Amino acid sequence: MSGDASDADAGDRRGVVATGLYLPRRRLDGDEVEAAWGTSPPVDRAAVPAADEDALTMAVAAGRDALDRWDSAAADVAHLAVATTTPPLEEEAFAPRIGAALGLASEISTATTTQSTAAGGEALLSGADADGPALVVVADAPEGDAATVGRRVGAGAAAFLVADDADVVLADRARESTDAPGLRLRERGQTAVSELDITTYERETVRDVVSTAVERLDVAHDAVGAASLHQPTGDIPHRIGAALPYDGAAIARGTVVDDVGDAGAATVAIGLLAGLDAVEAGGTVVAGFFGSGATAVGLGFEAESRVETGVEAAIGAGEAVSYPAALRARGAIGRTEVAGGGAHVSLPSWQRTIPQRYRLVAGRCPECDAVAFPPEGACPACHARVDFESERLARTGEIVAVTAIGQGGAPPEFVEQQRRDGPFAVAIVEAPVAGDGTGSARFPAQVTGRDPGSVSVGDAVTGALRRIYTAEGVTRYGLKFVPE
Repeated sequence: MSGDASDADAGDRRGVVATGLYLPRRRLDGDEVEAAWGTSPPVDRAAVPAADEDALTMAVAAGRDALDRWDSAAADVAHLAVATTTPPLEEEAFAPRIGAALGLASEISTATTTQSTAAGGEALLSGADADGPALVVVADAPEGDAATVGRRVGAGAAAFLVADDADVVLADRARESTDAPGLRLRERGQTAVSELDITTYERETVRDVVSTAVERLDVAHDAVGAASLHQPTGDIPHRIGAALPYDGAAIARGTVVDDVGDAGAATVAIGLLAGLDAVEAGGTVVAGFFGSGATAVGLGFEAESRVETGVEAAIGAGEAVSYPAALRARGAIGRTEVAGGGAHVSLPSWQRTIPQRYRLVAGRCPECDAVAFPPEGACPACHARVDFESERLARTGEIVAVTAIGQGGAPPEFVEQQRRDGPFAVAIVEAPVAGDGTGSARFPAQVTGRDPGSVSVGDAVTGALRRIYTAEGVTRYGLKFVPE
């Protein structure tokens, strides 16, 4: 069975008006993998998520990056589309958590696509067909057996703000599907991706399905300057490209797997950002998403102006990590059974404080103008019992006190994080009121993304949504702070 869909009438010059990107700081070099296994690595380098990072935290980071680059407010977003193959829970909507963390309106429509690496293409189509501005976020952190797929897995997130009157116009879309299971799968109840390793079957199916969808696009194929095609490894997009009229340079501009690893549904989306970054004004960029089963989504974009997505700088950044440290961060070495609950907060109590934990919503005392965080109880300055006026603290601040929490020093809920990432710093952070407001507030927070020994009083820090701990099967998220 096959089929395609022409570009729908989703608005005048509907397309991408802003982009965002997030890549984990840690990078595993292929030489480390080769030294461990004695064979050539499937990718040159892979991004390794920290113990407190997952698809949700990366989606929020990329989404915030896109919103910061947009000339409108988060409250103007009318639709949120999220794509991943690794949602925090197998059954539960997680788009509302992303919306809450980004300060989107509670009445927006949401769509979540999962179970396939083609999910990113479906999410972009959801955004293209939405009424009003749409935020599309594709985030993933696949896992795999260390001896097979696990040698190439990466992580990352890409975000696209889709609206009318865009400079990067979605010119056309197409689909293709065929009955071809087993190319990439994750059995029910499992976290690791596996493959049947039937090489010819896989390569021919991927090539035929993706190239057919992309070839159907009503774009000037001879003018395509960059192509981001399905890329679990670096050779696959070039094999697909052999059936298309694109040269190797155009395919290379949209291929990022050798820099970020196999990031599941996010790899082609990140490659699309790289392609948009690489072409000049007037250039055409195509994307070919593929999902085992098998299905493909082809998208064609016409970039009427130069787009700076920041992909090159993000890929060039990062910190090298050893192979054992990468396995430990991914939770592949050992497991920890946690008893007790020294830091436990009930889910209802946690939910009541989401505005503070996600967005640093504070309060201003109407009596003395002092800032209170959290905005409850008596005013910390005049001690009056008042109804605080809502204020928001900036996500940037300064460390005014800091200490390190070593092995055995944290509540039981944080034992798993310490096992995977080691000791961490806890600080008192002072953050000013956001915008043109006056005043500031101090509060305790965990510091992440740096060795605790390198964190000092006076360091500038920025808030980032991360996993705090998991209890009763539900992960609690909140802001931690990353030194600049």
